[in-house]
Amino acid sequence: MGLLSLGTALTWEDAKKYADHVRDHGITQLLHTWDRLKDRSGDELLWGDEVEYMVVALDDENKNAVLSLRQGEILPKLAAAMESMPPPPPFQSNPIFHPEYGRYMVEATPGDPYTGALPDLLSVERNMRYRRFILRKHLKENEIPMAITSFPRMGVPGVFTEPYYDPASAMASHSLFLPDEITNAHARFPTLTASIRKRRGSKVAINLPVFVDENTPRPFIDPTIPWDRNVYPEDPEAKNGAALPDHIYMDAMGFGMGCCCLQLTFQACSVDEARRVYDSLIPVSPIMLALTAAAPAWRGYLADVDCRWNVIAGSVDDRTPEERGLKPLHENKYRIPKSRYDSVDTYLSQDWPNRPEYSDVPLPINEPIYERLKEHGLDDRLAKHFAHLFIRDPLVIFSESIDLDDTKSTDHFENIQSTNWQTLRFKPPPPNSSIGWRVEFRSMEVQITDFENAAFGVFIVLLSRAILFFGLNFYIPISKVDENMHRAHLRGAARSGSFYFRKNVFTRGVDLRSSTPSSEEGHANESRGLHPDCAPCAEAIAAKLREQASASSKPPTREPSRASSATSLASMGSSAPLPGPGTAAKEEGKYQRKEARLRNCFPAIPPPSDEEKTERERIAVDDEYEEMTIEEIICGKGDFPGLLGVVESYVDSLDVDDRVKARLTKYLDLIRRRANGSLMTTATWIREFVRSHPAYKFDSVVSQEINYDLIRALDEIERGVRVESGLLPEDYAPGSVQDWDI
Repeated sequence: MGLLSLGTALTWEDAKKYADHVRDHGITQLLHTWDRLKDRSGDELLWGDEVEYMVVALDDENKNAVLSLRQGEILPKLAAAMESMPPPPPFQSNPIFHPEYGRYMVEATPGDPYTGALPDLLSVERNMRYRRFILRKHLKENEIPMAITSFPRMGVPGVFTEPYYDPASAMASHSLFLPDEITNAHARFPTLTASIRKRRGSKVAINLPVFVDENTPRPFIDPTIPWDRNVYPEDPEAKNGAALPDHIYMDAMGFGMGCCCLQLTFQACSVDEARRVYDSLIPVSPIMLALTAAAPAWRGYLADVDCRWNVIAGSVDDRTPEERGLKPLHENKYRIPKSRYDSVDTYLSQDWPNRPEYSDVPLPINEPIYERLKEHGLDDRLAKHFAHLFIRDPLVIFSESIDLDDTKSTDHFENIQSTNWQTLRFKPPPPNSSIGWRVEFRSMEVQITDFENAAFGVFIVLLSRAILFFGLNFYIPISKVDENMHRAHLRGAARSGSFYFRKNVFTRGVDLRSSTPSSEEGHANESRGLHPDCAPCAEAIAAKLREQASASSKPPTREPSRASSATSLASMGSSAPLPGPGTAAKEEGKYQRKEARLRNCFPAIPPPSDEEKTERERIAVDDEYEEMTIEEIICGKGDFPGLLGVVESYVDSLDVDDRVKARLTKYLDLIRRRANGSLMTTATWIREFVRSHPAYKFDSVVSQEINYDLIRALDEIERGVRVESGLLPEDYAPGSVQDWDI
């Protein structure tokens, strides 16, 4: 959550009068940024994570676990504690704590970004533990910080918050289930909640299929919905069709924006590299959503889904009936296929692997803004990206911030940009800052332990570097990414689901049968910014990946891709950049120079030869991908090395000492075991815990007692008190936090 503006928030009725003003000046602000920084290049890799926690209060006497609405008390204490903190040790930073949508939520980030220094990879988990340690220290004795995606009993009848509030007081959301007091008291949040409802013309309607167990009534008609409440005009919506049979119905922004997640942001070398990273991670986002699935219980019931994403998408869906296609367009300009919170709609890179056919879903754009951006010099893809974001209305406008200096502020731009919540976010540099072009990876669900969150965070940053280092091509049509997002939600998708993924991720067809480049080849490599001794390095990487591919459990289900594994893998090495300073490792009489740190500023993938271009054009887009399991995508199959294969080969290209390598091996082993099913996802573990609880009646209900024991168990797992070998590695230990002054 970014810096919260101070001032007077306009009601929707007043704010909508300024929608065109905000859009117009937002684009002006973007263009000022573009003019200043479009040619900026050379920024080093800086990256960071965001972990969100729920503060849960335990009532041992009544066996109840409830959400503690004390964010307003906790954050000032944490801020004061951080101001008095001594300087941290090397490769460590004091954390920063931020408010979030829910009054029971706290977001924590490292105080300084991580760099490409290899010891920083080890500092991630320690920093996460330190944040949780500090947060726990400033809570009440009966409160615990939980890294849990969704609270299973939020919105049930009775007491689920401390203190208790009546949902009839929900002036902003008009919810049947959630009081306004569950929302952060800052004016932005209740205004955002009310504006979504008013713009939409109704309350949001979220319906998750209920998990049908042995004693679940059929049809399932939720008896906990106050069907006949008559407090707000929208109260009859539930019985008039908004609440579907056999579904768990939710009706407020808090159900989605009250979830917790794990997010990562990377600084790129340049705008072009940011676009390259953005594109390459789009197909990865639903895979990581499924692999981190952690949300199987909602409003007191088990759901037949495992993930949060669609709940959040529904919770902020401000589209009118016309924009949703339920009525002909009359008052509105656009038919908008998706919520403001959804998957990415278009690729951005201008690199040659990005075929126009990949961006194959409807992309409504603000035509005047598109023309304005094009006239100013933005290319077609980037102009369409921003023109698509700017079909949306600003939802919160502060009266004091209507007229701004567009050369110094980007508030109007961020008003639109930051309320388009997609699986990835392309982020221009902020004003008056040294920060460069960035990419935010947003799909992952938060995990119970700091070890897991660090493992997934480190995996994604290593994958982003491996993609750039090897020049990989992950492009598939956006429509297939959207289908993968749908499949990622399904119960057990990480183990039993199938997902579309590219078969051949290698971009070049260079043959490296000779481990020694000729003089002519060496000069050619140098002219592209490559080291002349890349070939033996690439061959070693090829051997590593061939071993990974041959170890996969299943043969290819289709014909092998057009390039052999050796040829394709060799071509990856040929596009690798000049290694940085590091040690020289002798191999077969040759020396390969190893990178001493993670870095930016990789060359673009060289364009294909005429022969390769002709061959590429003969391949239909539909033949470039196939359905794979999560295990196959992560661990590899046939000629496809798997995401772990390329990450492990990239790690082999680094000058990594034994201590760092050992920890990275543990992280990557967690990813591997989640993918092959030898470790459960958090969602599967929670579902099994509920179904095996003595008080469970096999009726889909997560009772107060079950929820209390579940929260207790999750806290004990995180602290290492309870061993769950089906969820975490057998040698999991939470570690210790250095006794700094707090």
